[in-house]
Amino acid sequence: MAYRNGQRLPLDEGGGSGPTLRLSVNPRARRLSVRIDARAGEAVVVAPTERGLTQAVAFARTKGVWISERLAVRPVSRPLEPGQVISLRGRPVRLEATSGAGAARLVEEGTVIRSGGEGEAFARRVENLLKREARETLLDRTDHHLRALGQRPVKVSIADARSRWGSCSPHNRTIRYSWRVIMAPPPVIDYLAAHEVAHLVHADHSPAYWSVVARLVGDHRPYRKWLRDYGGALHAVGR
Repeated sequence: MAYRNGQRLPLDEGGGSGPTLRLSVNPRARRLSVRIDARAGEAVVVAPTERGLTQAVAFARTKGVWISERLAVRPVSRPLEPGQVISLRGRPVRLEATSGAGAARLVEEGTVIRSGGEGEAFARRVENLLKREARETLLDRTDHHLRALGQRPVKVSIADARSRWGSCSPHNRTIRYSWRVIMAPPPVIDYLAAHEVAHLVHADHSPAYWSVVARLVGDHRPYRKWLRDYGGALHAVGR
């Protein structure tokens, strides 16, 4: 059977009601891989070419138990509402409501986010504050790593990607980050900026690329593991 980029199919060859596989072609991928998209509740099968999807699907089906277990424990969505405790730069922050329609702001030495509005309006104001915090921090860390590599400035944007933490387009010198990384500890945020800036030097994930990342942040493996282990919980916030 020929598979297509973006196609979805059941993990179970019999077409049961179990987990779904989403097929993805990434020319920069150096091998077949399977990852869990906690937000979408499905497994993503990645191959460097569309032709390689057949082998990638077969590989994913050998990992059926692992996929089912990971999806079974994926984080439950948590709305941004008064009383909720979220993380900001790895530290717990409590959300509080205040009267009126004022914008969200950090108070009590950064341990509380207080905002006006109710329901969706409250959540939107809190999210806007988190995006502003993300932009400020990521601009700073991006500039730091650009200077370390002798690179020219880039255009930085903040988005809410479905599962990716960042992306870099070397040809037009743009970097996009997920605002959600602002909830991670500072070393993880710094690693993400280094990861994307390093793509200006090497667009792939070759050993040469990872050597650039290591020059910027040292041993990057703990930060990558943190995102694998806890990233799903960040993607669940505010859903």
